[in-house]
Amino acid sequence: MADFLTTPFGTFVLILAQCLAIVAFVMISLLFLVYGDRKIWAAVQMRRGPNVVGVYGLLQSVADALKYVVKEVVIPAGADRPVFLLAPLTSFVLAILAWAVIPMNEGWVLSDINVAVLFVFAVSSLEVYGVIMGGWASNSKYPFLGSLRSAAQMISYEVSIGLIIIGVIISTGSLNFSAIVAAQDTAYGFFGWYWLPHLPMVFLFFISALAETNRPPFDLPEAESELVAGYQVEYSATPFLLFMAGEYIAIFLMCALTSLLFFGGWLSPIPGLPDGVLWMIAKMAFFFFLFAMVKAITPRYRYDQLMRIGWKVFLPMSLGWVVIVAFLAKFEVFGGFWARWAMGG
Repeated sequence: MADFLTTPFGTFVLILAQCLAIVAFVMISLLFLVYGDRKIWAAVQMRRGPNVVGVYGLLQSVADALKYVVKEVVIPAGADRPVFLLAPLTSFVLAILAWAVIPMNEGWVLSDINVAVLFVFAVSSLEVYGVIMGGWASNSKYPFLGSLRSAAQMISYEVSIGLIIIGVIISTGSLNFSAIVAAQDTAYGFFGWYWLPHLPMVFLFFISALAETNRPPFDLPEAESELVAGYQVEYSATPFLLFMAGEYIAIFLMCALTSLLFFGGWLSPIPGLPDGVLWMIAKMAFFFFLFAMVKAITPRYRYDQLMRIGWKVFLPMSLGWVVIVAFLAKFEVFGGFWARWAMGG
């Protein structure tokens, strides 16, 4: 077996198996994320939520997925058929692709590249093309307006997210996620993670992640009261399912990035307890819970308010933080509290 894995075909089979394992983990997680999102929203509104299909309604997401798959795909008469069908597939594939560089534990990563942060940014930046293609190919003004809103929103908040991550990169001296987690592995446990030295940016990152993934209260591209349902309005059956799956996978990716960049990834919060993948999954689940709670308890912003926050508030603050962190790291203030090059770089 060991000899087989050293052959070119054996290497191909091994990589294929690893890719399938990542896809299986993300897709199975997706079913429970949708279920959890609906349950949390129902609990806030004092409803039961899904509770019929399966034990405690756990199979409701599976039933909904099957319902979408067996439905007929309706394509508008004036739509650009190839682009119309390619758009949801593009959003889904790009959302999955970013997981290739996300480590779940030490050594548990498909591609441990030194520019993993840039890879995630490149892939997430391309996701906006799926939205634009869907809005334009529908040949309707409401989906087109929704896609334009989404493009402007995603591009605006990617700028602030990028600048926030630059502060973490300055502290670590590396673009590798495993190195970023290693730089947070100190004797102080929870208080040695990056959430403390980069505390102001944790809140900005979380809010920017909400806007980047079109989650309430920043779901302006899908504002039903204004645009019917945004860029998805002409989609049904499996194409709509792919759009929704891509959106939830992107949300789960943001939960993983928050855990890796600011909360120690797979590291234990208490010194002495073993590290492991369960800590990573627990942190991701906690941040998804926060995503779901924000959806349930906050009102929707106006579009002009959303863009003003992104360009006039978050951009100057994140840019200023980069300068501050560069100064603090250069002069190793507080004994290198912001400079972890020896551990992570």
